[in-house]
Amino acid sequence: MKPETYYFVARPLPYEPDALVPVLDEKTLYFHHDKHYQTYVNNLNNALADYPELHNCTLRELLIDSGRLPAAARKSIVNNGGGVYNHELYFDSMQTPMGQCPEGSLKDSIDRDFGSYKEWRDELKSLAASVFGSGWVHLITDKYGKLDMCITRNQDVPNLKEWTPILNLDLWEHAYYLQYQNRRLDYVEGFIRLINWRKALRRYEDAFGK
Repeated sequence: MKPETYYFVARPLPYEPDALVPVLDEKTLYFHHDKHYQTYVNNLNNALADYPELHNCTLRELLIDSGRLPAAARKSIVNNGGGVYNHELYFDSMQTPMGQCPEGSLKDSIDRDFGSYKEWRDELKSLAASVFGSGWVHLITDKYGKLDMCITRNQDVPNLKEWTPILNLDLWEHAYYLQYQNRRLDYVEGFIRLINWRKALRRYEDAFGK
């Protein structure tokens, strides 16, 4: 399938609006996907409209070397492009709560690089608790399959020249506040139950050509 380029269109949720209940209710998901994410898509298209030389660039290409973007539009393209990129991965990182666990080569690599799945979960929760304000926690891999975790602020993405995100956790308040208010760590605990590890495994193996 040809990678998406301008004019970008918001991707539909890969599950029904009530599929993440009770971890994320329909109202939270509606505002997050149909309002916040859609706004990033709209703003990205607006930022790109006057630059036809960028219309054949994929989202990753726009973000991987932002220094070549027109100075007048760079900030808007990076901020809104990052918002689109991060949200699309976030929504695609989840599924109906099933308590699924890592499997295959991704499980082996989590054990190798974090010690165990439990230790990975503990690190995710620790990083999430350390984020002051808005941001993201990402599980990333290099081209050799080595895993790491990183935090980005606002709508920044990881260094896409060096790393490929496998899944991510949205820590902006709009991701959880309607349902959890100030109980961010309860939301994080719930998110762990939602992770679609089969998709994460596919992204992981695709990242280094396995």
